[in-house]
This record gives sequence, C-alpha cells and structure tokens, in this order.
Amino acid sequence: MNGPRCNSPRYAGEAAIYPGYACPVLRANAKTLGAGAGVAVAAFVIVVVVSQVTSGPGQLQMEESPDPQRAALMAALLDNASPALGDEEAPITLVEFGDYQCHFCNVFFHNTKDAIVRDYIETGQVRMVFKDRTIIGPDSVVAAHGASCAGDQGLFWEYHDTVYANWAGENTGWASLDNLRGFAADAGLDEQEWSACMASSVHSERVAASNQDARSLGVGGTPSFFVIGPDGNVLNIQGAQPYEQFARVFDDMLEG
Repeated sequence: MNGPRCNSPRYAGEAAIYPGYACPVLRANAKTLGAGAGVAVAAFVIVVVVSQVTSGPGQLQMEESPDPQRAALMAALLDNASPALGDEEAPITLVEFGDYQCHFCNVFFHNTKDAIVRDYIETGQVRMVFKDRTIIGPDSVVAAHGASCAGDQGLFWEYHDTVYANWAGENTGWASLDNLRGFAADAGLDEQEWSACMASSVHSERVAASNQDARSLGVGGTPSFFVIGPDGNVLNIQGAQPYEQFARVFDDMLEG
C-alpha cells in the first residue's frame, strides 16, 4: 500500500490524509524518562493511535503502576508546558507536542483546534496545553522560545495562534526572528519586552526540556497528542486527525 513512512518524523500526520492507512501504534514497552531518572514511563501508558478508519477510540486497558511511574509520566506530559487554555479544573487535559513549522501541526490548527475550543474547552470539559517538539529546523526553536516569551506577558495563546495563522511552509524563512517580532506585535505583545526576552535566551532550557520530555514519551513526529482522562488514563493520538476522532475520544472518557 502506498502511504506515509511512519518512521519518518515529517510524515507522522499523514494517516489523516491517506484513507485506509494508519501508522503503527506507539509501543507500550518501557522507555526511560531522562538520564538517571530510573523510572519507566511508557510502561504506564496504554497508547492507541486513532485514524480515519477506526470506528471508535479503542478500549483503554490500564494496569496500576507504582506511584513514581505515574508521577514521572505526568511530569513528562505537563512539565515545561504552556499555560493552559481553558478551565484548570477541566476533567480532561489535551497535551499537544508540536513544532511551529510543522505542516501537520498547521493542518490541526486550521482544521480542528477551533472546533475543540468551541465544543470542549469553552464548555469546561477539556483544557489544552502545548509542548515544544522542535524537529523541523532552527527557526522552530526560535519560534518556540518566542512563545515562552509571549507567555511571560500572559499572551502565549495569542502568539501561538498568530504564528500558525502566518504559517508558510517548512524551513522557508517565514519564521525568522524578524518575522516573529512582527507576529508578536500583531498578537498584542510589548515588542521591546519580547525582544529583550528573546535576546536573553532565558527560556532555552525550558524548550530543550520539553523536547527531552517528548523523547522520553517516544514522540518522534508532530503533532502528537496525549489525552489525560478524568481517571488518569492516557491515550495518544498521533497526527492531525479530524475533529470527529478527538470528539469520540473526549466523549468516551467523559462517559466512562
């Protein structure tokens, strides 16, 4: 069958546009969280890939793991993340690992995110956080750092949305520092304060740590989503899947 090469990060979302094709599931074997952490993370996660051809989100089967494993998993998912979009007390958390230059992250932003915000985030059922997985090129790292600088001014999501609204390909120069400065201004940021933050590289370690979190969870391509349910169970959705697949997962967790 012709289809995307699932072992290549840039093709991670193509299951969404190849009818009948689904990339293999992310294995649930143990992966270690960071050097010296000494705890297995992925062993605690039952991961299901949701594709266009599935009839449902799949059955989650979870075995209890020691508390240190749960804590390590939640740290990998939630540490070094953006401010939450939505109610902090929402029963479901949607974690997106993304790259501002990533084609399929842009597809998700334009085709799916607004509907999730309207139906689940604004209704208090889901909160969303964004984590950096900068795999496309150097401008991806600069854009990610810019998002953290925007967060310092309380405008992370305004910057995030403005950058994706101006997406113009992978490694084409559109996400240069000069262009990002203009996007920051368009998002309502104090340009001088944002530029000083960028020059200081104060958030470089946080961006690097988010990437390490992604690696510890086995995230190679972007976008990759982790949905944390009300009971703490975690489901992984790989790629820019359509709104209906996210809704099916959310509804299943809320009804469970």
